[in-house]
Amino acid sequence: MPVYETRLERSLGAIRERIAAAAARSGRDPDEVTLVAVTKAHSIEAVQAALAFGLFDLGENRVEELAEKAASVGDERVRWHMIGHLQRRKAPRVVGVAGLVHSIDSLRLAQRLSNAAVEAGQKQPVLIQVNTSGEETKRGLPGREIGDDVRGIVSLPGLEIKGLMTMAPFTDEETVLRGTFRALRELNDELRHVDGYAGAELSMGMTNDFEIAIEEGSTMIRLGTALFGGRTA
Repeated sequence: MPVYETRLERSLGAIRERIAAAAARSGRDPDEVTLVAVTKAHSIEAVQAALAFGLFDLGENRVEELAEKAASVGDERVRWHMIGHLQRRKAPRVVGVAGLVHSIDSLRLAQRLSNAAVEAGQKQPVLIQVNTSGEETKRGLPGREIGDDVRGIVSLPGLEIKGLMTMAPFTDEETVLRGTFRALRELNDELRHVDGYAGAELSMGMTNDFEIAIEEGSTMIRLGTALFGGRTA
């Protein structure tokens, strides 16, 4: 059996059990949680293994790698997720390729992507990235007083706002992780008063913290190492 299929055979069942247990602890249905298999920096064999195991939500963080893998696979069941920072000059390249862009971290980027989508005659689904941890190294709109930016993004004709995304600090401190994820959920609730905002997705939780994220309301977790092992690049 190829190496990536072997890794998934060993990991996927346990990961799904942990997702189900975390959902149960918070009184949720595990089907409410989308597992995004992060194939970034892994070979095309990882993508093929994911498809073989029924994983059709796949995440990449580089525009070039996203486009290359999407072209190589050509499977209409796949929804490609752009999870990394997106430079404004590269924004047009994800239109029609990424089924969901997780990393809209500024109004200027949103405007560039909207313009590209309009030119292509499409609506690009996106998440607004929010820095709810307060870490200076984290990208995203500040966790407080972002209403004006959200209003501006929601008004753009080329975008379909699906919800919010955040990244927690890399720590084992549960209180810090919970605070980061809870802040995003609460912010999402507060934004309901913004005309045109109806975000239902909360993309939060990775390999080291996805169970806490689910308990705090995540609808989308991004797992790479937990599924595929260490990256090759």
